[in-house]
Amino acid sequence: MQISKKTQAFTLSEMIVVLILTSIVVGLAFSVLDLVQKQILAIKDNYNKNLELTKLETALWLDFNRYPNITYHGFKEELVFKNELDSITYFFSEAYIIKGQDTFAIQLHQKQYYFDGKILNNGQVDALKLEASKAFQNKQLFVFKQNDATSYID
Repeated sequence: MQISKKTQAFTLSEMIVVLILTSIVVGLAFSVLDLVQKQILAIKDNYNKNLELTKLETALWLDFNRYPNITYHGFKEELVFKNELDSITYFFSEAYIIKGQDTFAIQLHQKQYYFDGKILNNGQVDALKLEASKAFQNKQLFVFKQNDATSYID
């Protein structure tokens, strides 16, 4: 009786096939990971832009309702909020909006200023419509305040 002492093992060709299949699976995993990372970065960028717009809208709403005298100077591209004790100025440029020490990195496509429902280029303001650029998906902000009798006394 002969006892076979062959060791059970994989052949070289079987090992090569396993290595090739493993490298294909790992390559696919890394390419999917790269796609997922790009999507996450795009979502993060979109979220940050929306957050920036929301911050600007909140600041404008607070200031519109806090200050009774709002004036727009078209030549200087500035919106000035005044009350008896304080004043705040918003400076508008093509790439950003500055309010005091805050800077909003928002590119605006269009700005419209209103008083009593009429569009104006200079003077007292009671409403504001801003349209962001394509990078911000052309989102619009409309901020207004209720006028009191002192707005019409001038």
